[in-house]
Amino acid sequence: MTSAPQVTAHGGGVWSIPVPIPDNPLGHTLVHVLDTDSGPVLIDTGWDDPDSWQALADGLAACGTAPGELHGVIVTHHHPDHHGLSARVREESGAWIAMHAADAHAVRRAREVRPTVWLRYYVDKLAAAGAPESHTAPLREALAHGWEGAFPGHRAALPDREIPPGELLEGLPGRRLRAIWTPGHTPGHVCLHLEERHGAGDRLFSGDHLLPTVTPHIGLYEDPAEDLESGGGADTPPSPRLRSGRGDPLGDYLASLERVARLAPAQVLPAHEYAFAGARERADEIAAHHAERLSGLRTLLAERPRTPWELAEAMRWNRPWADIPFGSRNIAVAEAEAHLRHLVKLGLAEPVPGGEPVSYRATAAC
Repeated sequence: MTSAPQVTAHGGGVWSIPVPIPDNPLGHTLVHVLDTDSGPVLIDTGWDDPDSWQALADGLAACGTAPGELHGVIVTHHHPDHHGLSARVREESGAWIAMHAADAHAVRRAREVRPTVWLRYYVDKLAAAGAPESHTAPLREALAHGWEGAFPGHRAALPDREIPPGELLEGLPGRRLRAIWTPGHTPGHVCLHLEERHGAGDRLFSGDHLLPTVTPHIGLYEDPAEDLESGGGADTPPSPRLRSGRGDPLGDYLASLERVARLAPAQVLPAHEYAFAGARERADEIAAHHAERLSGLRTLLAERPRTPWELAEAMRWNRPWADIPFGSRNIAVAEAEAHLRHLVKLGLAEPVPGGEPVSYRATAAC
């Protein structure tokens, strides 16, 4: 049994409900409720779990409503702690679900591609990054035994509306909520600017883009069919030879971080931790963190060529590498690769010709 959630009333028809994330240090996702003339609308839904659903339902009751009365759902991005309960919400209410086109594409791809194809893709990608056999062995063993499991969020609903960047969202009578496209954490992440002024002023629902103390994870935009040189469709594992990948997620993130900072909302309502003021100052802190990390990685590459895995091992984390769990190491390597890709784009690093896995070195650029 879960205890009643501590719902926060932010004024002006806005509430936040902490919806738990099982076995996760973040603890919960702050699902926001926005009252409209057509009924309440959710911003994100939370993780797909019975206790999470109960917390959401109890929180809605504390706000004076219920799941069946919801008018719509706006999803800041496709990660399962934000989009996971969307199908259950739709079943209960018939609510529409809106998401940016890039993340809607990711949701469709997750449904189209068999789990074994995704797993083989990650095994090959880790090997290409220089992961040792001891790390990939459990995944290879799962493949050998015909693993057909499911990844988190696989039951999330397909959105039926697209969020148009830069425009006021339709279907929210009585409210002025403008979508701000903020790629980086995911390719289709959006922040939502509530332009109305209640109390201190305007507000920004920031999703995972801008958090008060946590630096959002920036990895890679991944899709087996698009990130590999050749793919055999939904049932056939693609070629293991990786291309350079799609885009520059860290560059996207830093650019959209500056865009949000210039917006200078009076209050930020994030999807984790707590509401805060000072978007400009927090954005500057995060940008400085990434600048320091990029400088540190280039120093490491100037010492000797390293694979992405070796870079991740040498980077500074919140605990020693030996204490980082298996799944978190995969996330750390993706973070290292995103920073490495940005260094390559800036001309500050380059791949060393020949050899598998590919290692990288610092360039002579100033």
